[in-house]
Amino acid sequence: MPDSPLSASPYEVLGVQASASQDDLRKAYRRMLRRAHPDTGGSAAQFDAVQRAWAIIGSPDARAAYDRGRGLHDTPHTWAPQPPRARQQESRPQTRAYGHPGGFSRERYLTLIREWSGRGRELENPYDPALVRSAPREIKHTLADAIAEENTARALTTLGIGYTVWHDVDATGRAATAAGRVEKIDHVVLGPTGLFAIQSEDWATPVTVRRGDLVPEGEASGFERQPLHELVGRARTLGRAASVKFTVAAVVLPDDDLEQSLTVVGRSRGIALVAVQASVIAHVLRTGIADTPRPDGTTLFELRTRLQQHIRFV
Repeated sequence: MPDSPLSASPYEVLGVQASASQDDLRKAYRRMLRRAHPDTGGSAAQFDAVQRAWAIIGSPDARAAYDRGRGLHDTPHTWAPQPPRARQQESRPQTRAYGHPGGFSRERYLTLIREWSGRGRELENPYDPALVRSAPREIKHTLADAIAEENTARALTTLGIGYTVWHDVDATGRAATAAGRVEKIDHVVLGPTGLFAIQSEDWATPVTVRRGDLVPEGEASGFERQPLHELVGRARTLGRAASVKFTVAAVVLPDDDLEQSLTVVGRSRGIALVAVQASVIAHVLRTGIADTPRPDGTTLFELRTRLQQHIRFV
């Protein structure tokens, strides 16, 4: 089970309530193990998930640790922001980076979780695992978005001095402004391989390409968003303001949710649309996307200057 606020809990995987007795838990494990086995109509992924769930809560001690917000080997578990690591002396300069990745989503999560849990009252720990697991999906998704953005941001710091990154960039168009809605691009990346608009997502489910965009598995009929095309719209809004043209719109997803490390979905108004596994986003940015324009040194400097002058943060 991936470490995401949206991931099913071990209790959900085994199909029991958190209050189930140890005997009922054991019966549920055996029942789900038979159902999930590939020889009885299940799949390897389902079978592994059931075994993983049992490893987390199968024994009374492990279950008690999980219920306290700790996990295997009694390791503390939290989705709270992690303190920045002390930067070690490195031989090569770091990526230029501006803005606060995940900050907007973190603030929204804290507002939503406090309103939901008690009309804005202060919480001792708004990231308590038991509290997060019990929250509505919208709230958990907001936290998952923040974590996904922070994970991508860490990968982007490895790009090197040839790249500039802006996080949580305001790309609110007129329609969104009129509706009182804020729209943002999670990461704007400029480098020798082009100008990228990047959105970090986590739906905690496999994602497929349908109708020229990305659709989470099981939501094909009710999923109304068009993540890549929405990102293109935001990139064009920012591009008009800064007089720049984006070359790639990329949605970054957890590795388990995409079959391929890089999926080229198509093009929209000259912008390549791609889906990328989180573990390879830095590599994709270094190598670029085939058949997309790449700026020369002079153009790169001009683009960076225009973006630096016009970018605002949410």
